[in-house]
Amino acid sequence: MTTTSDSILRAPGAAADTGHGRWIMLAVLLAGQFMALLDVTIVNVAMPTIGRALHASGAELQLVVSGYTVSYAMLLITGARLGELRGRRRMFLAGIVLFTLSSAVCGVAPNITALIAARFVQGAGAAATMPQIISVIQARFAGPDRARALSAYSAVLASGFVAGQVLGGLLVNANLFGSAWRPVFLVNVPIGLAVLCVAPRVMPRDARDAADGTRRLDLAGLAIAVPAVFAIVLPLMLGHQEHWPWWILACIGVGVLLAAVFVGVERRIAARGGDPLLNLGVLRSPGLASGLAAVIILMVTYGGFLFALSLQLQGGLGESPLRAGLTFAPCALAFGICGFFWRRLPSRIHHLLTPVGCLVAVAFYAALGLDLASGTRGGPLLQVILVVLGASLALGFSPLVTHALLHVPVRDAADASGLFTTTLQLGQAVGVATFGSVFLSLAARPGPHASAHALATTLYWLAILLALGVFAATPLTRTIARPRPRP
Repeated sequence: MTTTSDSILRAPGAAADTGHGRWIMLAVLLAGQFMALLDVTIVNVAMPTIGRALHASGAELQLVVSGYTVSYAMLLITGARLGELRGRRRMFLAGIVLFTLSSAVCGVAPNITALIAARFVQGAGAAATMPQIISVIQARFAGPDRARALSAYSAVLASGFVAGQVLGGLLVNANLFGSAWRPVFLVNVPIGLAVLCVAPRVMPRDARDAADGTRRLDLAGLAIAVPAVFAIVLPLMLGHQEHWPWWILACIGVGVLLAAVFVGVERRIAARGGDPLLNLGVLRSPGLASGLAAVIILMVTYGGFLFALSLQLQGGLGESPLRAGLTFAPCALAFGICGFFWRRLPSRIHHLLTPVGCLVAVAFYAALGLDLASGTRGGPLLQVILVVLGASLALGFSPLVTHALLHVPVRDAADASGLFTTTLQLGQAVGVATFGSVFLSLAARPGPHASAHALATTLYWLAILLALGVFAATPLTRTIARPRPRP
């Protein structure tokens, strides 16, 4: 999942192209985007089948889901920087090649270790591909055409999320040629090959621009950030399986220490006039720090919700992959529609959408826990709850993205968007690690309907955490209610 902002609409780009060829180019770019987005959600409904086929533990399934997200998040800004230095066309094509090859490896993986490793490589391919799409839109479209191109980009974001849930269920349920879960990954191969055949014909060759020679890769920051994230996320996933030995907590402590070192290194690089991996100076922009705090809470809860409910629908309630995917579909569709059309609501209430949307989601996380606590299949009430939950999460999240970046100076738009997107992806990974462990630990206890009680308890904790997100967003809400002129 990536984000954009109003500042992107105003950001100056290179001279825009004219003619129909750029729309064909946009369609090809968005096909690559759709493929990368599909793999964020398509795996959720395939997890129980993968677990049974490869004899994977709960922690290993968490790695299958979040390995992609962690790798993508950690390399996203580096991928964008490489696009500036080495050429956006070149990086887009390289990313598609890497993503397609790693998808094929995922699809034929003989064991869970190979699958996890290939998922990390998939994330790296997505990190090389996705940043180039927004950059090309900025460079090749202007005025109303740029707005239309960004609308298409946003529509693919929503449709990729919806399609992932449903397509995953369809492919696993179809069991094509007895391959069970493998088409979930192999479906990327023909899409990737088609993009690679067409993209070189429609994307203009890279031209050196003003950024070349002035921007640099922050290899020092990357070398610290990657082990810091892994030292925190991996122990959170393995803790419940290993019964929380001392070394798990020690690893998390090391990760926190490395994160503090990373902040110090990034500040020193910025003070010397260098190009830090994350420009933390943009946090001084009004509302951005509050927005980041709110978005990480929202995405932690969202990642935990998707993971736990996916396991419960198939493992606890015995639903087929297809039915599980269709159960998610109305929630995902409501999320996509409300996330796309929220601007049509009266502008005088836009600043209230994030706190109100989060409060409604808090209530419906709790309602979902109550509905499924008995271990019975949800009926119409379940679908009503999921639709309202999807809509409220969208109304909490989508305005948050725009409002948090609203007062960022145009010169800092790229750094702020990169920081925001990285925070978003890492939040989802931490949610899978933390609340996935809560669910798996409670579900392993003896007793009737243990997994149902585990899901209900997990959802109650998600509701409590999301309630804190309302308080985190309060300074941002006040900032938007009292707009300031852009620097």
